[in-house]
Amino acid sequence: MHTIYRIKILGKENIPRKGPALLVSNHVTFADPFIIGSCIFSRFIRFMMFREYFNIRPIKWFLNLMKVIPISESDSPKVKIHSFKMAKEELKNGHVVCIFPEGTITRIGNILPFKKGLEMIVKDIDIDIPIIPVYIDGLWGSIFSYKGGKFLWKIPERLFHPVTVSFGKPLSSQSSSEEIRDTVIELSTEAFVHRKKDLSPLHIEFLKMAKRHLFRFCVSDFSGKRLSYGKVLIVSLLLSRLIKKRYCINEDMVGVLLPSSIGGALANIGILMANKVPVNLNFTASKEAITSAISQCEIKTIITSRIFIEKGKIELKEGVIYIYLEDVLREIKPTEKIVTSISLFLLPGFIIKRLYIRSKATVDDLSTVIFSSGSTGDPKGIMLSHFNILSNCLGLSQIFPLTKNDRIMGILPFFHSFGFTGTLWFPLLSGIGIIYHPNPLDAKSIGELVERYKATILIGTPTFYQGYIRKCTREQFASLRYAIVGAEKLKISLYKEFKERFGIELLEGYGCTECSPVVSTNIPDYKDTALEDTALVQIVQIGTKPGTIGRPIPWVSLKVVDPETFQKLPNGEEGLLLVKGPNVMMGYLHQSEKTKEVIRDGWYCTGDVACIHDDGFVELKDRLSRFSKIGGEMVPHIYIEEAIHNILNTCEQKCVVTSIPDSKKGERIVVLYTDIGMEIEEILEQMKGRGVPNLWIPKKDSFHKIDTIPLLGSGKLDLKRIKMIAGEIRFSDLLTLM
Repeated sequence: MHTIYRIKILGKENIPRKGPALLVSNHVTFADPFIIGSCIFSRFIRFMMFREYFNIRPIKWFLNLMKVIPISESDSPKVKIHSFKMAKEELKNGHVVCIFPEGTITRIGNILPFKKGLEMIVKDIDIDIPIIPVYIDGLWGSIFSYKGGKFLWKIPERLFHPVTVSFGKPLSSQSSSEEIRDTVIELSTEAFVHRKKDLSPLHIEFLKMAKRHLFRFCVSDFSGKRLSYGKVLIVSLLLSRLIKKRYCINEDMVGVLLPSSIGGALANIGILMANKVPVNLNFTASKEAITSAISQCEIKTIITSRIFIEKGKIELKEGVIYIYLEDVLREIKPTEKIVTSISLFLLPGFIIKRLYIRSKATVDDLSTVIFSSGSTGDPKGIMLSHFNILSNCLGLSQIFPLTKNDRIMGILPFFHSFGFTGTLWFPLLSGIGIIYHPNPLDAKSIGELVERYKATILIGTPTFYQGYIRKCTREQFASLRYAIVGAEKLKISLYKEFKERFGIELLEGYGCTECSPVVSTNIPDYKDTALEDTALVQIVQIGTKPGTIGRPIPWVSLKVVDPETFQKLPNGEEGLLLVKGPNVMMGYLHQSEKTKEVIRDGWYCTGDVACIHDDGFVELKDRLSRFSKIGGEMVPHIYIEEAIHNILNTCEQKCVVTSIPDSKKGERIVVLYTDIGMEIEEILEQMKGRGVPNLWIPKKDSFHKIDTIPLLGSGKLDLKRIKMIAGEIRFSDLLTLM
């Protein structure tokens, strides 16, 4: 094992030198038992093993010699109990037993729920058996893993695979399977840090990918231009020279004022290759917000486009130098392109890096500053490192199997964290194609682009998907394999309507800018049949659970705590959602105190209310700020919104709930709505009939009609503006009464 893999062992001191212990590990490959065994020379380990492999005749004699305990999901209860008794006896005799409680090797790239059987092994033993959580990191992608949809019969991704095996501190034998699983996931978070030495900054990782696939399709947009990975690399390298030597000589951060497009992608790559930090400015934000972002980042130069400025009627800020991308690209001489092209063909990547980039950047360095949407307050500059974004990209690529023919429809702006990570760096580092369109609400054009380029992945918000349901055909979306939705809670009605119209499921995910941004997501289920003892058995691994935001992506840990005491709550109870992982931001720009407020002992406080189910799926309730305290009771705004939308039988955002101060009960619910086609009295009557608590039902005079529901450029509700409108309406009503 130490010859084939480069194994790093962490926490070996947690293995007792004598006496019983139960090792509990995640299960990624056939090689897992040998990997664990190779880490502990001082103890002989009895492994519990899948019965089908135990019965393979050429190796059965060896497995018997190793005192392997066979078990299978298809075993009868009597046979399973016998296997557990064998493991129990080994523990009573003072030996070390290892179990893989997922029951099978993961096919979905994520840790599966732990079976309750592991609790039975240590039950009713007179002494407290230490349970040692174990996490094996780095084996996904080896020939023994299921990456690529098959075991063994594939070319290894690399030789001498780096593997980290982490042994956690002993847990009590009274620990539940869910508690043990949570600890194993936390070990994964800590283990990922040791990948840093094998990773390079984003632009260097892109250089490696482009060098391997020079002629593969890389990017296109609404203009119809198509660029290969080689062409994108050539232009980015030459653009970086101009940025570094002519336009932004003594600047650390460079502003980007461009939509989702080829130009926007080239600008971001070129700025990083110039050893500077791109800051994508939110052109849909207020003048004050943009000015604040420019000031906080001390931006002196902004890369933009004349066509974009003219069509968008964007007001230019004084005191800042604007350079136009189309003009800069014209400065690149044909001879420079030819020389660079020849260099890419003949020279290895590390020499290209020295000649053109000369970067000393590490993965811990700043890669971008993304300003928060300001949906609940003033925008803050969120600093994301290369490592933050790389962890997100690697996590997504592990749970969403990709092929060279996959293509992402990129509709999210780069000033949106999922646009920057999900539709810029994730596809570029995965070697797949991207098609950009600057307006996510232009459903007609997006449907045509998906059909023309055979896009397989679409990422958007519920608001955007509502438009696609109305204006796109099933034929246009026929090529889609993954339709991912986030930013706002997905209504079940929208989920059902999308599936009925297009034949695929909306996979709801969750993230926040401070987490680079992906925290969790639903993924497609795995279903297949396997031969066990001459009988076909169906293997099912659940990846999707409607109504939830999925499970955390690899290397991300979650916990739910009491909002006041911050004590961890058991599964099933609602509380404040905390996130820990390599995706958690470096901090807020120039706001160390605010950073300390939201990050405690490495855990980021999301401000969202959620509960975690026993199977690991997370159910998001709402933002803590979207609860009102009325008469001492917490009232969830989203529940009231969903009740009204269900009565209206629509998946469109016809209303939004907010609150204003109330002298008698603390807060008062306010409903802002557009054209709902129903009398308010009837809505209130139906809410009572559907069992909505009386305290949660708004008063008739709390309903106010507005022209449109305020949205941010990312498609999320503009909660700050919504609250302001409600306050203005209420103030106007009070003046009328006076």
